[in-house]
Amino acid sequence: MPDPRRIAADEIHSAIDRLAHLIGERHRSTKTLFLLGVANGGIVLARKLGAKIPQAKVGVIDISFHRDDIYRHPIPKEFAPTSIPGDVQGATIILVDDVLFSGRTIKAALDELFDHGRPDKVELAILVDRGGRRMPFAADFLGLTIETAANEKVVVTLDAANPSRDEILIRPLS
Repeated sequence: MPDPRRIAADEIHSAIDRLAHLIGERHRSTKTLFLLGVANGGIVLARKLGAKIPQAKVGVIDISFHRDDIYRHPIPKEFAPTSIPGDVQGATIILVDDVLFSGRTIKAALDELFDHGRPDKVELAILVDRGGRRMPFAADFLGLTIETAANEKVVVTLDAANPSRDEILIRPLS
């Protein structure tokens, strides 16, 4: 089996810094800004971004019960319940996730979000866009674009305790 392609921590950190800068610039005067990490892959990313954007409050959006493949995964894989740091009504929400692929995860996140109220605006921040969309979603804020084949998987590891271990691997599906 060939070695997976790898993106190292320094390139990931540069992408996160770019994302934070772009979000911060666009939302400099936004009164209620929530960064909601999509469980599980977006949680650490949302926290890293939130640490760089002082006006943002960070929370979690759990998509477990809105997944369209729950019949294949009857026990939800997410372990962090939805936790929104304030009233969604009238807020600007940025959904944060590690990888954008088909768009199904983002659709589920929107379903969960709107169960909690009606935000003024919803945007999307993604660390890695790997293409292959099956739904009409595009990131408002994008860190990296990676060309992948349908038979490959993008695995993002963001280590909250030791950022030097952050990495992105592109490997064959097993």
